[in-house]
Amino acid sequence: MLARLSIRDIVLIERLDIEFAPGLAVLTGETGAGKSILLDAFALALGGRGDAGLVRHGAEQGQVTAVFDIPKNHPAAKILAENGLDDTGEMILRRVQLADGRTRAFINDQSISVQTLKAVGTALVEIHGQHDERALVDAATHRRLLDAFAGLEKDVAAVEALWEARRTANTALEEHRAGMERAAREADYLRHASDELKRLAPKEGEETSLASRRTTMMQGEKIASDLREAQEVVGGHNSPVAALSAAVRRLERRGVNSPALVEPAVKAIDIAINALEEADQHLLAALAATDFDPAELERIEERLFALRAASRKYSTPVDLLAALAAQYAADVVLIDAGASQLKKLEQAAIEADGRYAAAARKLSLARQKSAEKLNKAVNAELAPLKLERAKFMTQVATDEAAPGPQGFDRVEFWVQTNPGTKPGPMMKVASGGELSRFLLALKVVLSDRGSAPTLVFDEIDTGVGGAVADAIGGRLARLAGKVQVMAVTHAPQVAARADQHLLISKDALDKGKRVATRVNALAADHRREEIARMLAGAEITAEARAAAERLLKAAS
Repeated sequence: MLARLSIRDIVLIERLDIEFAPGLAVLTGETGAGKSILLDAFALALGGRGDAGLVRHGAEQGQVTAVFDIPKNHPAAKILAENGLDDTGEMILRRVQLADGRTRAFINDQSISVQTLKAVGTALVEIHGQHDERALVDAATHRRLLDAFAGLEKDVAAVEALWEARRTANTALEEHRAGMERAAREADYLRHASDELKRLAPKEGEETSLASRRTTMMQGEKIASDLREAQEVVGGHNSPVAALSAAVRRLERRGVNSPALVEPAVKAIDIAINALEEADQHLLAALAATDFDPAELERIEERLFALRAASRKYSTPVDLLAALAAQYAADVVLIDAGASQLKKLEQAAIEADGRYAAAARKLSLARQKSAEKLNKAVNAELAPLKLERAKFMTQVATDEAAPGPQGFDRVEFWVQTNPGTKPGPMMKVASGGELSRFLLALKVVLSDRGSAPTLVFDEIDTGVGGAVADAIGGRLARLAGKVQVMAVTHAPQVAARADQHLLISKDALDKGKRVATRVNALAADHRREEIARMLAGAEITAEARAAAERLLKAAS
């Protein structure tokens, strides 16, 4: 519920702080006192359209803060969580209107978008009046209200889940079917390409390996003779290794008597022999590498030619030919096995559609039955509101050819204002005063189901009086037993039933140079005086005070 409303520098309001209580709060005052300004300011805090004209003359900005007490499981708390905002139990909505037209929005002192503020505001408050029946315009709202009245929210959630499963199954089917059609159009090419690449059997890194081997072989021809000559010198018949080895043995025998003279030379010759043997091994390895079969070189060149020709043909680097071959092979498998998979996906889509359709049909039947109960409940409220000749009807149009997340149904509230007249959508058929009373009857019936915790009614009693105004007051009071209700009214019969009476007035300031709107909570005696004014007009008579007293006693 709304706990507090603070307004700063909005039109005629300089500084205003209002504490609200549960039950029915009425706002009264003479025409032009500022009741509409108060509601405009409240709507701004709830995410309504901003306007530079709302800023009080001479001020740089205006500000409206609305503080709500809500339970943690309220839908507004869920919106906060979805937007990463803290939920402290007390929800503070604040809107700053700058004089240049820009606005800023906050929830619990965290900056948010106006769209988020509006979503939270819509969950917390409904504002209704003769010219603001937003809850009745959209047929989707009518469906939600009927579902809330019937307690079908879980059934609707189940249908939504089945709709999503149906959509997923059909998407998978269509994607597979499109893939099959695409593959079928390219079937001959794919089969040919797959077979060709399969025969070629390219391997990743093969081109680099072959090219390196080919380069080695071709260069080996040029240096083979030099390698053989060097090997002959180092390790062949003319190799000095044998002579050096013999010299070492002789020195070692003589070195027994003169080791200091012999050992350095022996070590040096050993190093030379080892180096010559290592060089001989490298030369032999090099000769082996250059000793190739000319047929092998031809095979390597043919393989490189085939790989590079395929690369050009398929516009793919040689190293990626192996991956392309795997892709084409998979496409061929899709063609060959796609029909079987298509049947499975078609069956899955049929089953998903069947489950959705069965749940949607069941939901439609429940809505049809609940519509009759809603009609009966609303029609029972019409007679005291002087709509005894009118009839309320909930139209549930079911079209299985137009399925949706919430089923097959389009729900719309219709009325017949007089016997013999043609029924039609409530927004088109009912007049302003009738529409307000239809709305009130609906809200009384739906007060504990699908209603925001705070309802605001802006002069819905305009144009009525006497018994009708008293009936409106009675229903507002009943409604206030379940949700918080605020009503801007000119009807004393409505004001008399209030739990909290707020008087809106204009005070002259600075010796009459400017005025400011004030709000005062009225105590018992002042309430009687205000209701007497509403009954009598400018001059309050004793009879008016007595009538006001009777209204207050009857209401209590």
